[in-house]
Amino acid sequence: MKKTIAAFLLISGFYSAQVFTKADTLKGANTNYRNFWDVKKYEISVEAKFEDQSVSGSNKITFEITKNVTNPVFQIDLQQPMTYHIVDSDEKLCSSKRDGDFIFIETNRTYKKGEIHHFTVQFSGTPIIAKNAPWDGGWVFKKDKNGNPWMSVAQEGIGASVWLPIKDIWSDEPDNGMIMKIITPKDLVGIANGRLIDEAFINDKKIYTWEVKNPINAYSIVPNVGKYVNFKETYEGEKGPLDLDYWVLDYNLEKAKKQFQQVKPMIKAFEYWFGPYPFYEDSYKLVESPYLGMEHQSSVAYGNNFENGYLGRDLSGTGVGLNWDFIIIHESGHEWFANNVTAKDQADMWIHESFTNYSETLFTENYMDKNSAEKYVIGIRNNIENKSPIIGKYGVRNEGSGDMYYKGANMIHTIRQIINNDEKFRQILRGLNKEFYHKTVTTKQIENYISEKSGIDFSTVFDQYLRTIQIPTLEYSQTGKIFKYRYANGVKNLKLPIRINGNQEISPTEKWQTATLSSEQPVQFDANYYIFYSEK
Repeated sequence: MKKTIAAFLLISGFYSAQVFTKADTLKGANTNYRNFWDVKKYEISVEAKFEDQSVSGSNKITFEITKNVTNPVFQIDLQQPMTYHIVDSDEKLCSSKRDGDFIFIETNRTYKKGEIHHFTVQFSGTPIIAKNAPWDGGWVFKKDKNGNPWMSVAQEGIGASVWLPIKDIWSDEPDNGMIMKIITPKDLVGIANGRLIDEAFINDKKIYTWEVKNPINAYSIVPNVGKYVNFKETYEGEKGPLDLDYWVLDYNLEKAKKQFQQVKPMIKAFEYWFGPYPFYEDSYKLVESPYLGMEHQSSVAYGNNFENGYLGRDLSGTGVGLNWDFIIIHESGHEWFANNVTAKDQADMWIHESFTNYSETLFTENYMDKNSAEKYVIGIRNNIENKSPIIGKYGVRNEGSGDMYYKGANMIHTIRQIINNDEKFRQILRGLNKEFYHKTVTTKQIENYISEKSGIDFSTVFDQYLRTIQIPTLEYSQTGKIFKYRYANGVKNLKLPIRINGNQEISPTEKWQTATLSSEQPVQFDANYYIFYSEK
């Protein structure tokens, strides 16, 4: 989800200034309470009540033991003030106890690798209410303009455990997906990820049952309740017919039918660059939400007022971004990077946001033209702050700086220039989505893949842009046809070749070098590289 820089820094802070606690480690690390079991499926029932802003339900967690272990303690995450009760297990559990936002389930037996077990945890309470969704997360209880309840949750940063008892760590997704039953008043509609497989009435309530067949990241597991109406269409994609499903508030139906015409061009562009939509089995959905938006897998939250740009603004300052709806494009781009290829640790969140921010440029290139796309990605550099590194601190649920958006996109754009072969670059993007299909990954895996498939060692480029706040500066002088140059502010042995005067390649280092130009005309630099230039 796109964050404004100010909002991002307010929430996350600079990781270098933070003091981390034991609770941070329990939230962010694959500890001994988590590293011996793998979630296979979630089966969730949830009812949100507008009157008292409460949420209740249950979660059946089916899991596989991944190594032999004796008397293990399972950690389930559930943030206060939500309460819990373990109501079912196929194993006799010794006890459970709560410590802050964590439930520890104690056992008294030996488990063997490959065993499948489950337990069901009931939950209830008044969850944390979002102060500024989606950035400052929690539940959202609003009324639409006709006074009807409109409820959902924004939880990328705060975690799904803000309401749901769950293994709330990015590295473990339920391999066999999930079922979600949403209980609503009979005049409202409940929407979740995946496909609607059943509707049933019980007295004055209705139950909507949704199924996800693919692995799903925890923060994408989101119920929506409101006075929704639905319309559908089909896109003939790379893997065949893809169901496009739209849920909006009843009075916005005609606006949505017009604005959502951008979905098919978006799918076309992203399938071209990234490969097939990753969740054909679960369909693609846009769901109008009571906040700006979020990349909920197969159920993208949309709140951009049915207008182009980012709430009517162009984040590039060039005018290009007013030709398309930012939330449709950006949040849908996350279906490939975030939902398909998912970072194991929040510190590597750039994998989600840098590629997805660059997806805006790639969409623009298909939807408009390459010149407009380059104008856009260069324009968003004005939002880069370079105050702290893009990569955060590992194992403590810590995101890096908000520069993972604009700076990260420009890093990828710079890598594209170095590769200097758009078809090879496209195949690398598609290859990432194929190699790491429905997987969780580390930064090193992404770095190594790009270097291997391009045949270029990008390790120092990644170090430069992800792990420092310095931007390489090409210092130069020109006397007639003699051009002298070197890099300043570069990491040691930075390998970042550039082209000057259109097609002359130079490979600057920290030492002064000399090149002979074809004419005495002032040297022309390519603005597509995210570097600075300084004449000496």
